This record gives sequence, C-alpha cells and structure tokens, in this order.
Amino acid sequence: MTLRDRIRHWQLYVITDRRLSRGRAQQAVIRAAIAGGADAVQFRDKEASGREFFLGAQALRDLCREAGIPFIVNDRVDVALALGADGAHVGQDDMPARAARELLGPEHILGVSVATPEEAIRAAADGADYLGAGPVFEARTSKPDALSPIGAAGLRAICATGHVPVIAIGGITPGNAREVLAAGAVGAAVISALIAAEDVEAAARRLKQALQPLED
Repeated sequence: MTLRDRIRHWQLYVITDRRLSRGRAQQAVIRAAIAGGADAVQFRDKEASGREFFLGAQALRDLCREAGIPFIVNDRVDVALALGADGAHVGQDDMPARAARELLGPEHILGVSVATPEEAIRAAADGADYLGAGPVFEARTSKPDALSPIGAAGLRAICATGHVPVIAIGGITPGNAREVLAAGAVGAAVISALIAAEDVEAAARRLKQALQPLED
C-alpha cells in the first residue's frame, strides 16, 4: 500500500496546538495520541519562531517515524522538505497549492484546506492528495479565526466533488463523528478534542472507535 493509498485509512488525524496542551510537552501529547490510535499527525504552530517551528517539527517527525505513521507539516513547505516529512498542508491563505505541489514534487503528500465545493475542485486540480474540509461544526478554541461552520450538508457537498479523499475538521467529537462519515469523509482531523483532553490516549481511543467505517 502506497502512502497515498493510506490516506483513505486516515480515520484519526491529529493536529498539534501547544496552546491547548495544558503545559504538557508536545511530544508527550502526541505520543499518547499515537498510543490511542492516531493514524497521522500534522505539526501546526502559528506562533513559533522559525527555529522553534523547525525543532518542534523535527522532534515530532522522529516520534512519528518510530511509530510508523505519516507526518505532515502545516504551511511550511520548506520545513517539510528539509526534514524529509511525508508531506505538507496548506490553507487558503498560505502558499498556493499549485506552488506547494511544484516544490514538494510527486513523492510527497499535499493536503489543502477547503470550505466550499469550488475550493475543493480547485485544490484537486492544483495537485492536492487530500482535502481538510471544514470547519464542520463549531470549534472550541483551537482556531479563533475559524470560518463559520459548514455543517454536515456543506461537508457532503465537498465530498460529492469526488476527486480526492476528504478529512473533516472542526468541532468533531465522539458524539458527532458518525455524521462526518455519513457525509462522505474518510476520517476526521482533531485538535482540541485531543490536545486539550485530560487523558489524551483515552480520548484518542474514543474518537478512533467512533470513526470506524460505516457498515454498507
């Protein structure tokens, strides 16, 4: 199974946020998330200096390599390449997806954040391997500048474009996880539901269980 084939099995995609980690080291938080069933990890830190970002990403890259799970770098395509990460993820206000694809080449994964079917179609045309679609539900505190929720209907419309796998993001919990699967997403990206949890491993296990594929 290739790395890209594995994307369709990314049920639980964890995104870091040191502001929500209760003062715990990011390595400890992500190690617990992996123990609880995380399928992929994205390093995201909008407040770090360039050096802090690189060193933080490097530490988590090593952790993910040891665990044998994909490691994605948010926004900083240059850091992803320098560290030999599995790929990078860009948003609508970051480097254009087409430029990121050119830099990453065919051997690295490219994820793109989208909130509409039009953005999804454009991202796929620009070379995205997967889409981060949302926010689906009202997020807690991880992204103060988040867009208004697109809801299950908005997610369904994005999934219906049918070009690349869709990872839902935004306010996803064990209680609503089945809704994103029913809308067509292959899995969910979570931030606060795990990073801010008192018991990260247990929270990951609950989410992973809720994100098991729906029966036909």
